[in-house]
Amino acid sequence: MDLEKLNSILKDEPAYRARQAYRALFVNLIEDWAEASDLPGELRKRLSAHCPLTIKAVTVPAPDKNALKAAFYFDDTPVEAVLLRHADGRNTVCVSSQVGCALGCVFCATGKMGLRRNLRYGEIVAQALFFARYLKKSAQTLTNVVFMGMGEPLLNYQPVMRAVKTLNDHELFNIGARKISISTVGITAGINKLASEPLQVNLAVSLHAPDDDLRSRLMPINNKEPLKKVLSAVNYYTRKTSRRVMVEYVLIKGVNDSPAAAGALAALLKTELAKPYFVNLIAYNDTGEFFPSLPRDRERFRRILEHERITVVERYRFGRDIAGACGQLAGGKNTQID
Repeated sequence: MDLEKLNSILKDEPAYRARQAYRALFVNLIEDWAEASDLPGELRKRLSAHCPLTIKAVTVPAPDKNALKAAFYFDDTPVEAVLLRHADGRNTVCVSSQVGCALGCVFCATGKMGLRRNLRYGEIVAQALFFARYLKKSAQTLTNVVFMGMGEPLLNYQPVMRAVKTLNDHELFNIGARKISISTVGITAGINKLASEPLQVNLAVSLHAPDDDLRSRLMPINNKEPLKKVLSAVNYYTRKTSRRVMVEYVLIKGVNDSPAAAGALAALLKTELAKPYFVNLIAYNDTGEFFPSLPRDRERFRRILEHERITVVERYRFGRDIAGACGQLAGGKNTQID
């Protein structure tokens, strides 16, 4: 499916025809232009010939049915995204913005791939569209989208924001801006740009360490974007938007999960970061090098932050057994086309 080709075909059609086509695709979730009965037959034939709606993907369901990973074959390298099905009825798609990632965070499988290329706008939207079609078969809808898959969204800024606007458009996907989240390792130029966007999307910032020395060892980007610089950009974002920011912190056994690390993180946030914010603690998911914090150490870390009056949540661990959890997306062999 090529949305750029679709836009090229529809630009010469009357505006109402384009609206009909977009509605058929993004609201009615058709999978073949033959289903768009309100479009003229000749236009449907032309769209079928030049812009087929097939989205090439291989799916892997989690045994508990709470997660479904899909590998999309936009070219020879699979791009993975995950549907997360919450107990409260929300259906969240974790989408990718790049093929691989250039940032090389040592605990992330995607980072070990290196960067192959940026995803185009239509390739990002296709991930959400695929899962929206899947949910439709069981009379469910897509409710949330998070840019927390493969790649750094703020290093592919324009296609990501164009995709966000398509997801939010009330005549298309109609997903509320506050149900769309963008996660970044701390690309300060991108955070500053995002602060000026009219859409009030959610911002999540990955810290994963309470000091520059450890963060640089875990996340090489810290050499260019150190903690104070990142938190200063976050402060600018919160002043401009009045939006609460999520601070992400993955807990790795014996690396960043000690009581001293918790105390240092609390001191850093209280000193350098203006409210409103909250901390999202994430148990490390296996990528072959480290180990997740023990439950007692995670609980101790949480209690220390809460004692310092910092709001803390813990992310539910979806998709670990299908390599679909946070940090595990990398086009694994269980999503290859034979």
